[in-house]
Amino acid sequence: MPRKKAAAAWEEPSSGNGTARAGPRKRGGPAGRKRERPERCSSSSGGGSSGDEDGLELDGAPGGGKRAARPAATKAGGAAAVITEPEHTKERVKLEGSKCKGQLLIFGATNWDLIGRKEVPKQQAAYRNLGQNLWGPHRYGCLSGVRVRTVVSGSCAAHSLLITTEGKLWSWGRNEKGQLGHGDTKRVEAPRLVEGLSHEVIVSAACGRNHTLALTETGSVFAFGENKMGQLGLGNQTDAVPSPAQIMYNGQPITKMACGAEFSMIMDCKGNLYSFGCPEYGQLGHNSDGKFIARAQRIEYDCELVPRRVAIFIEKTKDGQILPVPNVVVRDVACGANHTLVLDSQKRVFSWGFGGYGRLGHAEQKDEMVPRLVKLFDFPGRGASQIYAGYTCSFAVSEVGQ
Repeated sequence: MPRKKAAAAWEEPSSGNGTARAGPRKRGGPAGRKRERPERCSSSSGGGSSGDEDGLELDGAPGGGKRAARPAATKAGGAAAVITEPEHTKERVKLEGSKCKGQLLIFGATNWDLIGRKEVPKQQAAYRNLGQNLWGPHRYGCLSGVRVRTVVSGSCAAHSLLITTEGKLWSWGRNEKGQLGHGDTKRVEAPRLVEGLSHEVIVSAACGRNHTLALTETGSVFAFGENKMGQLGLGNQTDAVPSPAQIMYNGQPITKMACGAEFSMIMDCKGNLYSFGCPEYGQLGHNSDGKFIARAQRIEYDCELVPRRVAIFIEKTKDGQILPVPNVVVRDVACGANHTLVLDSQKRVFSWGFGGYGRLGHAEQKDEMVPRLVKLFDFPGRGASQIYAGYTCSFAVSEVGQ
């Protein structure tokens, strides 16, 4: 079935020099920078997303034109509105975690403040020589008798999480931004129970560079850690949130989550995808990198501070035509440092964000501002069954197990 041609070009996103949405913004780097940072590495009750929903408009001519229009979820004064679903139309879910259970073993580097850095920051100098390399599997004494269901970390994280068979969340590692959820910013050497979530049953969690998301069995999401780019979805931008706080979202229950370096993705039970945080490379999927010129020719970024629905999915033909892909029902999501993958109900894979090293799978290194279909998986018998994202790479398992 041929798809309708989109009315505008997507290859070159808006430069961001036009009028920007009001609200707090994050300072960026000097104008003209392109390469990836080395250290920063209305709700729909129906399922799926289509190209003509939420009033989202496509960019105009390459190199200019207007920025993608804000969906209807915008309040007067410029602040984005919270996704809200009437209580009587909400699904009632009870999510289950992994069926596995066992003991935690750890090996490798444990100097949490040095991992991924040339040297320990001055404020962490007391920990410079704390944390040895473990050359073989070790057990934590504090976990004696604790049965572990899931272990979580991230491709750009220096902290880790575990979920017990009772649904309790434990955390340890680097904690400079409160990403461990213990109410402070002190480094934690061994797993410790997150007391602020002890009354919840946690089924899943995700780690960004300096932030954490935790999903409860009822589909609620709690966030803690760094929030300079709005990656916690709390409606503001703050340096650190050291205790768990529920994100500003009141839509259908959330069933999947993923974290990039400084952005987050959540998926509801209807297959809708929402994003929030840093938009620098288009990884939020809203047809914009959020850039605008601030004072003294500095580039800053218009961050998404609350979950915003990803409304448009596209494919690009061999002759360069851009076609919207309607009725995408998301089934899984994965995030690298600055890119995103989704798997839909038809076993198709879409990718977007930073395109360096070919991590998006489109045979080119361009950044993508909206979800773009990976053509390899758009053929009968060649769909994907699983997706995974590394820091600068992506993986998919085909439906035939290859």
